[in-house]
Amino acid sequence: MKFLDDNFLLRGKTAQELYHSVAKNLPIIDYHCHLNPAEIAADRRYETITEAWLGGDHYKWRLMRIFGVDEEYITGKADDFEKFLAYAKTLECAIGNPLYHWTHLEMRHFFGIDEALTESNAREL
Repeated sequence: MKFLDDNFLLRGKTAQELYHSVAKNLPIIDYHCHLNPAEIAADRRYETITEAWLGGDHYKWRLMRIFGVDEEYITGKADDFEKFLAYAKTLECAIGNPLYHWTHLEMRHFFGIDEALTESNAREL
């Protein structure tokens, strides 16, 4: 089973069959989302991925702080790409952390990107 394919975390045939035939097309109800519900209701369009991903996600902020990223690149005045680059660099050291999987699942689902986000490919992605 390759990393992040259509059967990611679905270990057996029964799990795969149930997911693909029942759950896959159901709406996601996420009570623990870091996006503002009012912005979702208003169908807000974010200018950059940094706004959506790093604008209010304290889990990503915490990971970056643990990694030693200066606050300027987390909630400070650095530009959006600099913040995104700092997150990408941090993520490379977070294999095994749920944020690693969540980030890559979101990239695959919303943007069709199947490769790992790294500091070296952040601009391209």
